[in-house]
Amino acid sequence: MKIEHVALWVWDLERARAWWETYFDATAGSEYVNAAGFHSYFLTFPDSGARLELMWDGTQLPNEGERLHDGYGHVAVSVGSEESVDVLTARLVGDGYRCMSGPRVTGDGYYESCVLDAEGNRVEITV
Repeated sequence: MKIEHVALWVWDLERARAWWETYFDATAGSEYVNAAGFHSYFLTFPDSGARLELMWDGTQLPNEGERLHDGYGHVAVSVGSEESVDVLTARLVGDGYRCMSGPRVTGDGYYESCVLDAEGNRVEITV
């Protein structure tokens, strides 16, 4: 297993992307946008297999008061295969942990599930 990516909620997606590219030599993939207004970029880094996902919820305005999405979004762990995603998700659910989504193929083509860890943090289990 390996850490696949860490996700970070941001208010200005383009400014955040440029910051990581400028100061950490990150390279952004194509922007992903879904019908619900969610936008993201996956950033890769020199000499690293782990990625950073920058995420923005286009339905939330910056001056709405309490921020629904702020900072850390989730940690994604690659387990190597769709079968391994299914088995580990079932094990966690069987042990009483909450499954938030999946296993499923996402709109951007990933096979994953999302579970809450013992502290309620989101952990994506992906191929």
